[in-house]
Amino acid sequence: MSGEWEGKSRGTVLGYKIFIFFIKKLGVRAAYVLLYFVAFYFCFFSPKSTKSIYYYFRKRRSYSKGKSILHIFKSYYVFGQTIIDKSAIASGLKDQFTYEFDGVENIINLLDEGKGGILISAHVGNFELAEYFFEEIDTRSQINLVTTDAEHQHIKEYLESVTKKSSIKFILVKEDLSHIFEINAALSNGELVCFTGDRFFEGTKYLSEALLGEEAKFPAGPFLLASRLKVPVVFVYVMKETAKHYHLYARTAEVQHRDAQGLLKKYTESVTWMLEKYPLQWFNYFDFWNVKGKK
Repeated sequence: MSGEWEGKSRGTVLGYKIFIFFIKKLGVRAAYVLLYFVAFYFCFFSPKSTKSIYYYFRKRRSYSKGKSILHIFKSYYVFGQTIIDKSAIASGLKDQFTYEFDGVENIINLLDEGKGGILISAHVGNFELAEYFFEEIDTRSQINLVTTDAEHQHIKEYLESVTKKSSIKFILVKEDLSHIFEINAALSNGELVCFTGDRFFEGTKYLSEALLGEEAKFPAGPFLLASRLKVPVVFVYVMKETAKHYHLYARTAEVQHRDAQGLLKKYTESVTWMLEKYPLQWFNYFDFWNVKGKK
């Protein structure tokens, strides 16, 4: 992975097949055991992402060198657990996990009002599990996830063939900006539109703000739209707490009209608060703070 995010994550169909086999035949905890070897592999054979996560622990969290090195493995391991958990839940093992709702009334209010709303999350925890929380909240809920189409297509096709079909609708970001009309249509229908606010493509419009004491670039789109469309905004995170327990946080953001920078600042404060509680669940394995470019 290069200095900036490339829009896709690593992995192979074979790797996913092995984990799905372990989950279905031997259980989630057996898959966790296999994960020890995978996490060690990434520590030594994924140098760019390892260097980036080391920087996070050493410089942004001010851990000692020894603690930072140890936490590289822990980070990969917890990240792998969230992937296994997602696959297990989608495969029909939802009842093996427990779920806690914190601030969920903020989302229910959006659904009751029928005016639509924008959810902004981050690659902190595992927001992709949110749809399973929403099934418990209200069967009317409809999530539209704004994303790129850069993920490996063959992996997506395999996962769709062996897991429960997601109820989430995807709005793909397009160069002609036609996705803006899809977003507006979803909001007009009273649906929820979700962005991740912490990854941008090089060459696209961005905003800068400090996160964990260091300036970083964020995609301008989610914050520009959210501050201009006059719809409620909620910051949402789904965090792993124990082996089989997840915690959803939903916090309403105060949005000043056309103040994208102000909304971004509230977002970074929100992400910082979440990382103080769950420092291992920062899952941006690239040069997020552009350390290389600042030298």
